[in-house]
Amino acid sequence: MTSATSQPASPATPAAAPQRRTYGPAVLALAVGGFGIGTGEFAIMGLLPEVAQELGVSIPRAGHVISAYALGVVVGALAPGYASLNLLRFATGLPHGTYFGVAALVAAGLAPAGRRAAAVGHVMLGLTLAVVVGVPLAAWMGQALGWRVAFALVGAIGVLAIALVRRWLPRTPAPVQASALRELGALRRAQVWLTLGVGAIGFGGLFSVFSYIKPTLLELARLPPEALPFALALLGLGMVAGNAVGPRFMDRHLLGTIAGLLVWGCAVLALFALTAPMLTWALASTFLVGTLGALGPALQVRLMDVAGDAQALAAALNHSAFNAANALGAWLGGMAIVWGWGWASTGWVGAVLALGGLAVFGLSLAHQHRTRSGR
Repeated sequence: MTSATSQPASPATPAAAPQRRTYGPAVLALAVGGFGIGTGEFAIMGLLPEVAQELGVSIPRAGHVISAYALGVVVGALAPGYASLNLLRFATGLPHGTYFGVAALVAAGLAPAGRRAAAVGHVMLGLTLAVVVGVPLAAWMGQALGWRVAFALVGAIGVLAIALVRRWLPRTPAPVQASALRELGALRRAQVWLTLGVGAIGFGGLFSVFSYIKPTLLELARLPPEALPFALALLGLGMVAGNAVGPRFMDRHLLGTIAGLLVWGCAVLALFALTAPMLTWALASTFLVGTLGALGPALQVRLMDVAGDAQALAAALNHSAFNAANALGAWLGGMAIVWGWGWASTGWVGAVLALGGLAVFGLSLAHQHRTRSGR
């Protein structure tokens, strides 16, 4: 996967035909890896009550296990107790950002001209399908066989992904000029930091709701427990819809798409807070919250545009930002519940975070305008 920073071959070059032949299988292999990582990351959200009960902690405190994984991603199962589970979740999260960052660059490099966002969206489709298929399956396995068995499934998916990546990804040498120092140059670019800030704050709204979706639907909306996998799949289907539709706009109007998604996030998260006690509407708004997953590919492509020749680090940092959002959203949502604001308050927390992301994006656009006008 060291070919991540190479540019896509022109259709006129001899490399173009083999590139087109390998694009589909390569993206599929990368998406399977994303499916495994996504299942490992998000399965805990469908198993929080079981984990909390077995480990003897409250559900909001068990939510720290979500933040532990996310913090592992920012920095780069078998658990006998609460502390060791947090430690293992942290370690599991370490390779997450690097994988998705490099996978996005590889897919963009193999994609036809003008299809970067679609290629990134296809890779992220594995992550979203994890919510549709992997998380409900893990939730069912956790309830029927125990939550530890559910995480054994994640390991099996990982083995499959390794085999597919080795089989289908082209082996291309890294650019001669590649170096760690050049990649660190991304950290000198203000637009890189501002774009990461949009993700770290604006994406937190989805996670403030998603982290506590199971107890919210069961206790507030009175969802029958046997229908929980269906509800989790609804959120995942929303993510799939967002990743399927969003890239069609991103390749043409990237900045407008990002702004629109953040405004959309404010609206649907507030809608979730208002409708959470009403089962039918709660399920509908759960689907809509899932569509916010489209922000991932949009910000990934934005980072490709502003990172210059430091593509690999910037792409990996994008997922660090999203998992900072995961940690922030899970923590703030949990605090709102602990402070007695109720399960629906996670939607209001999410709306505020989406609004914060929109404010940071406004700063990014203002900085870009000042830079171009020479002020």
